[in-house]
Amino acid sequence: MLSKIFKGTMLAAALVLATSAVAKDKIRVGISPEAYPPFTSFNAKNVWEGFEIDLLAALCKQMDADCPIVSIAWDGLIPALTGKKIDIIFNSMSITEERMKVIDFSDKYYNSPAELIGGKDAPKVTTTANPDGKGGMIANPADLKGKTIGVQTATIHADYAQKYFKDSTVKVYDTADNHNADLVAGRIDYALLDSVAADDFAKANAAKGIEAKLIVPGDPIFGVGAGAGLRKGDAKLKDKLNAAIKAVRASGEYDMVAKKYFNFNIYGE
Repeated sequence: MLSKIFKGTMLAAALVLATSAVAKDKIRVGISPEAYPPFTSFNAKNVWEGFEIDLLAALCKQMDADCPIVSIAWDGLIPALTGKKIDIIFNSMSITEERMKVIDFSDKYYNSPAELIGGKDAPKVTTTANPDGKGGMIANPADLKGKTIGVQTATIHADYAQKYFKDSTVKVYDTADNHNADLVAGRIDYALLDSVAADDFAKANAAKGIEAKLIVPGDPIFGVGAGAGLRKGDAKLKDKLNAAIKAVRASGEYDMVAKKYFNFNIYGE
């Protein structure tokens, strides 16, 4: 009897150890459900797809982690992270000094400038030297005087427009989809957003008169690229994620993923 009990206990212990050996770390990933092609969107089968989705899969495989995606509205991502409802944000969030007061970031995993797009009747915009002396260029505010510019809330683009386009009407939207819809409808003159997403939208709506007006080169407001948002003090996950980013770039897997979506170097310098 004792022998059977002992054997049963040993078998149970062995099963626990075997399960533990194959158990993966669980990393809850926050992504806004709004379409943001070619980075994130749902396909016709309601399945996530895009550059960030494919890159996330590669990183999680490298970390041997299970990474369920949690859909959260863009302006709720940081509160969800700090409130421990998710473990990382992987959603084209730029690494900026302002955000780093609240959260931490991984190393960058891509970088692209901002772009101003508008209807065919909206004038082209010239450039001028950045007045704060920190390098880069800005759109000449005089060209946008009296114009209405759409931006998404809680973004670097909203911060930029509100700082520099004081003689314009800056209209803030909950999603980029909504300001893009208003741009097509002629309710605003321009939209300011990430250049890759802007080009994608402009090409898809060229027949409706939407076109690129100006690439807005570097400004401190735009930060140093997109990184994964992490809670302050989560050094273990940060180190693990940075190691994974480095590994997929070194192996060539990053380039394989990027070439599916871009014909240029999305990572940047």
